[in-house]
Amino acid sequence: MITIGNRTFRSRLLLGTGKYPSFEIQKEAVKVSGTEILTFAVRRMNIFEPSQPNFLEQLDLSAYTLLPNTAGAKTAEEAVRIAKLAKASGLCDMVKVEIIGCDRSLLPDPIETLRASEMLLEEGFIVLPYTSDDVVLARRLCVLGVHAVMPGASPIGSGRGLINPLNLSLIIEQSDVPVIIDAGIGSPKDAAYAMELGADGILLNTAVSEAADPVKMAKAMKLAIEAGRLGFEAGRMPVRDYGVASSPMEGLVPN
Repeated sequence: MITIGNRTFRSRLLLGTGKYPSFEIQKEAVKVSGTEILTFAVRRMNIFEPSQPNFLEQLDLSAYTLLPNTAGAKTAEEAVRIAKLAKASGLCDMVKVEIIGCDRSLLPDPIETLRASEMLLEEGFIVLPYTSDDVVLARRLCVLGVHAVMPGASPIGSGRGLINPLNLSLIIEQSDVPVIIDAGIGSPKDAAYAMELGADGILLNTAVSEAADPVKMAKAMKLAIEAGRLGFEAGRMPVRDYGVASSPMEGLVPN
């Protein structure tokens, strides 16, 4: 179970809704993933235009929590305006703050992200900021009162996996709110590794939507996240420099 603000979810997988080959494949991938939270970019969704079809219309929305994000915003003010638009449409008061500061790397702007998070908290939103793996920024956001922090494993859509597991571990260690790894996950191996570090959840999109078989990959990610979490809770064996016999050496039958 993962608790974000005043909401509790069974699934630790948050799934994006962009770039799927078809609505049908997307719908089936969402189903097999077991996700309960779907995220989407408000600026890319015609939420006030009924004549324009969108994926949300294909779902039983009572079965999911929608997590609108502020992708496309360049400033805190733009992000707040997008969040208010989503809330006014009746979608959700939970928002992923995404403010890109570098168009080439797609890394988030730390200053504007911090500002937007503070403004949205004052407006009563449940705030989940997307950040880089900056340990100090994550701590500042926790002190501010956000409801989760979402550091990237690597740049958005890169599929490079965890390029700085040490920083992610430090963020997890110091955080008193859920840590959801967001961006850069490319395979089930990456997802399991992030969960073994102690992450509370994973948000991903491209790893599923651009897979050769998105439906199978969605299921694989579900299982990897479950396995990684169980592994973290179980506590792995020590890493040793030398081999240690797996069978007891005492009480052996004499030669």
